Amino acid sequence: MMMPGRVMLVDDEAMVREATSQWLELSGFEVEAYEAAEAALARITPETDAVLLTDVRMPGMDGLELMREALQRAPDLPVILLTAHGDVDMATDAMRAGAYDFIEKPYVPDRLVERIQRACEKRRLTLENLRLQQNLASRSGLDARLIGISPAIQRVRNELLALAELDTNVIIYGETGTGKELVAQCLHDYSNRARHHFVPINCGAIPENLIESELFGHEAGAFTHAAKRRIGKFEYASKGTLFLDEIESMPLNLQVKVLRALQEHQIERLGANAPIPVDLRVIAAAKVDLRDDPNFREDLFYRLNVSELHIPPLRERIEDVPLLFAHYVHRGAVDHDREPRTLSDHDIDALQSYAWPGNVRELKNIAIRYAIDPRASLVDLLSRQQQMQFKPVVTRPNLPLAVQVADYEARLIREALEKHRGNIKAVMEALDLPRRTLNQKMVRYGLNRADFTEE
Repeated sequence: MMMPGRVMLVDDEAMVREATSQWLELSGFEVEAYEAAEAALARITPETDAVLLTDVRMPGMDGLELMREALQRAPDLPVILLTAHGDVDMATDAMRAGAYDFIEKPYVPDRLVERIQRACEKRRLTLENLRLQQNLASRSGLDARLIGISPAIQRVRNELLALAELDTNVIIYGETGTGKELVAQCLHDYSNRARHHFVPINCGAIPENLIESELFGHEAGAFTHAAKRRIGKFEYASKGTLFLDEIESMPLNLQVKVLRALQEHQIERLGANAPIPVDLRVIAAAKVDLRDDPNFREDLFYRLNVSELHIPPLRERIEDVPLLFAHYVHRGAVDHDREPRTLSDHDIDALQSYAWPGNVRELKNIAIRYAIDPRASLVDLLSRQQQMQFKPVVTRPNLPLAVQVADYEARLIREALEKHRGNIKAVMEALDLPRRTLNQKMVRYGLNRADFTEE
């Protein structure tokens, strides 16, 4: 059975020290007893995992001086003072100076145990959060960007570093919100193309009638409203990396042109005849296995699938959740000028018990809400989030037509926000809605753009 905590007991009276030690040990505590304050002080460090329980009146260094010196070495160390009845005013001043608590002699043993238990819990949580922060602070390079200690994320980091050197095309597979674009950016940054552009494009967020121009560019007058020449993503990414996200949504007719560009290493702008050579690495990302997609060309798949990288969902790397959450809470606190918040044991249990269907993107959003609202309970945030999870639409013929229409409309807007990752302009185009109308409907259905944006 786990000990409830460790106590550093300091008392110059042997009988009191022995009796108190025995009682605490019977209550489950690990006890280190000291006759003199100096001996206890020598054992205190910033990482001391204990509560300091000390008598006030002792020869040599007394309890108050011991407290001051101990808090210099370990500022968050809980110090409980044992005081005689006449020392209450002095003990009150000590509380202002940093003491965790004081207990008058003679004390009720059960009350002493209760207060020490609370102090031990506080110390344990303080050290746990300190370890999380130190873990984050000590990370550098790829460890600081793909955060985690799980075997799954370690595998991703190792495979990424190996692939970065090869300069081959790559397909990244992963569920929504797992960080595919971040992984693609890391592949670029650790490759020999890092000095040139990393150019991301979401194939599912651009209307079909515009995506060819986005990829290949156009000359002035190539089509209506083409007032001037535009450089496309392929050309702009030359010597660098082109990232094609949600490539499974790319129209079939465009897949042919992309395949030709990759085979011939050249493109033509719309409205032009002269080919333009391009030298780039293509990284594609998909939520589904392209081998099983009947709408994805097999020849393009093999052109892209020189290498594969699979990003695990958060539920398969659950041991990374507290570290990731602490990272985003810290970032949220800094960005919004808030005091950093710490996590209790109960909070960590709740984080690791949640399924995280939205993966890291969902975790980031909840962490920022938790960071900026000091009144927010993490358990309540997770509970509300679970209630908001998208559910299959079911027909409810017993409801009025207006209610059923509203349900259907809310679902369509949710799906568009999810598909376009909160890009309001893309949602407006996809649903053919003016900005004001879309805003009004999002407010009516309780839809928040921040819940759909990429991490």
